[in-house]
Amino acid sequence: MANKKWYELNEVENVVSPSLLVYPDRIEKNIRLMLSMAGGSHLLRPHIKTHKTAEIIKMQMDQGIDKFKCATIAEAELLAQCGAEDILWAMQPVGANIQRFFDLIRKYPDSKFSTLVDNQKILAEIAILASEEKVQISLWMDINVGMDRTGIAPGEKAVELYESVENNSFLEAKGLHAYDGHIHNSETFERKKKCDLAFHKVLELKNAIEDKGIAVDTIIAGGSPSFPVHAERDNVETSPGTTLLWDAKYMDLFPDMEFLNAAVLLIRILSKPAPDILCFDLGHKMIASEMDFPRLRILGLEDSRQIGQSEEHLVVETSRADEFEVGDAFYGIPMHICPTVAKYENLLTVKDGKVSGLWKVAARNQKITI
Repeated sequence: MANKKWYELNEVENVVSPSLLVYPDRIEKNIRLMLSMAGGSHLLRPHIKTHKTAEIIKMQMDQGIDKFKCATIAEAELLAQCGAEDILWAMQPVGANIQRFFDLIRKYPDSKFSTLVDNQKILAEIAILASEEKVQISLWMDINVGMDRTGIAPGEKAVELYESVENNSFLEAKGLHAYDGHIHNSETFERKKKCDLAFHKVLELKNAIEDKGIAVDTIIAGGSPSFPVHAERDNVETSPGTTLLWDAKYMDLFPDMEFLNAAVLLIRILSKPAPDILCFDLGHKMIASEMDFPRLRILGLEDSRQIGQSEEHLVVETSRADEFEVGDAFYGIPMHICPTVAKYENLLTVKDGKVSGLWKVAARNQKITI
């Protein structure tokens, strides 16, 4: 037992595989590190898309965090159910989701909700419904800083869009939102250089808006990779999310960040169909599979090569196959934790080598009630 690893269970016989294990003591340390890096909770707005669980939300609230960011209506509703004060749904509402957002505001009056907008068409639809329902809607203008996924490009049209929000009595202009998820440089100097360059466009836009006599009170910037850069800025809210559980990919890419891996897969050898081949019970359905191999770091089998995967199976090549038997348990850290969590109905908590509880991934589906 003296050589037992931090992630190992004392007994695995009755634990179903695959299972996703989480370690609350390590999550707690990650939360404290986030707060330390951000200089407190006043400019920290963690994203919950990674974990989607009430227990981790409440762990952050216990540390004084009262502002959150989320990706779905279900996540926003979960935050409201937990009593979060300030909730940004960081997805421009379209179609039926516009009405769902209004329904959310009406159902949970004790939480303050806001969302994103990046064009006049959706702004007009929100404004019309806000007028009809006699409710003021809080909006952040989403800025494209180079990722080319969402957001309006900084420039004259962006200034006009912000003016449109400011000039409508049923809308509240909260500030600017800029996500730089395309910046993944491992070297800290280069990452900071690219973050600063992208953020300069946001500051120029802020100045252009304020030249019109409109105050821009707050900017929300970045995700986990750029968190250390934006955390050094004044009056800029940061939105790390992966930092709560961390994963193997970010651990490799960003050695400057000292977050702990806090989520581990328990898997088993399902078959040994050929020499040097092991098949594990970990298919596409149970781990994020949008990236190339490897899909996880199999602890104790790091020298293996992942060569195939289907819905229920992961095929691994290793010269050490003869050392293991069918049914042997292994542990693995996902390369991409966010979509991996969403594949599990529950997370198993681990304390002192024992399964200590079960956390429901409450916002993994499209809706809770709304």
